[in-house]
Amino acid sequence: MKATKTKRYKLLKCEKFMYFLLFAMFLAVPIFNVFTSSLLSESNTKLERLKNKIKTQELTNQGLSMQIDELTSLDNIQAIVEEYNLSYNNSNIKTIGQE
Repeated sequence: MKATKTKRYKLLKCEKFMYFLLFAMFLAVPIFNVFTSSLLSESNTKLERLKNKIKTQELTNQGLSMQIDELTSLDNIQAIVEEYNLSYNNSNIKTIGQE
């Protein structure tokens, strides 16, 4: 019996390039996916921090607005008028910074 020779098939340059490109794509897609996921996660974290800063600033603004209302109340103005022996004239009272 004669031994059969196996024929080796050589890859062409174009085929080698195509296999290399396919292999690179299989590696690049998961890496790109992880990279974009980390960017999205970082952006979400920054967004949440900004939302928290906005909430705290709104609470601060609300508290300051309440202080302004308290200081501009009629009772407080009349108490200051009496303390400094001034005359009370409503048309001379102006509140600055209120919308």
